[in-house]
Amino acid sequence: MDNHIRTIPASFDPVTVKQIDARLDAIEIDDHVVIAWAIESGSRAWGFPSPDSDYDCRFLFVRQVDDYLSPWVRRDVIETPLEGDLDVNGWDLGKAIKLLLKGNAVVIEWLTSPIAYRGDPWMREELLDLARRFTDRDAVARHYLHLGEGQRKAYFSDDKDVALKKLFYALRPAAALRWMRLHPDAGVAPMHFPTLMAQCQPPVEVASITSELIELKATSKEMGSAPLPGPIRNFVDSEFTTARDIFAPRSKTLNHNAKEAAEALFRVAIRRYAPMP
Repeated sequence: MDNHIRTIPASFDPVTVKQIDARLDAIEIDDHVVIAWAIESGSRAWGFPSPDSDYDCRFLFVRQVDDYLSPWVRRDVIETPLEGDLDVNGWDLGKAIKLLLKGNAVVIEWLTSPIAYRGDPWMREELLDLARRFTDRDAVARHYLHLGEGQRKAYFSDDKDVALKKLFYALRPAAALRWMRLHPDAGVAPMHFPTLMAQCQPPVEVASITSELIELKATSKEMGSAPLPGPIRNFVDSEFTTARDIFAPRSKTLNHNAKEAAEALFRVAIRRYAPMP
């Protein structure tokens, strides 16, 4: 498949980008799949990388038709060895669709990443359309809430120093929850953290501290530790508390129309990337 979409920042190490391209090519050959979408995830795509940040390539793949017709279901993930700062892993399209409809924000972020190694715009547009029509906003919000509260409990203490780089992993979910609350008619929040912060209109002190943290992280491999800033603590805790009150737990029943639309999209994708002989 031709690389219809490719958006690689000039700041990316060209040797590493070549390694990623080579690994994706090898996966297609060795695993007999088509990679329809491959992007950068993690801190580089979120907009707060460190000088030594890993390259986290994530992709969506489609297997050959016969693989989907076998009684022995193939794995729905492809994992490659972690080498140095290179991490390349992907999901089968079917897995991605099911998680998307369950409100898994990870899939949505992959589709909206500003950094793409290769990708068919059809794949992104169709999956995002499916998300906008059928993904439960409350489920997406609860995903961010679970993620953020986990980070808050694991790494933050009100009376001890905290690793400053860990602040981002609670700040980002909190900002996403605030964005979703302020944009009730939208379900796809910006993945890029500076854009997300600008659009969620945080308190001035929070915006200022966050900008300083991003600048520090961009130039320092080790940001060090410091007491948890009061404005950050209040912002994060307030957004998590509000989210628990306004975003309902996800319904376990899949909407019939959503299932039909998802199945139709999956079948079209199989014909598009793995046509019958």
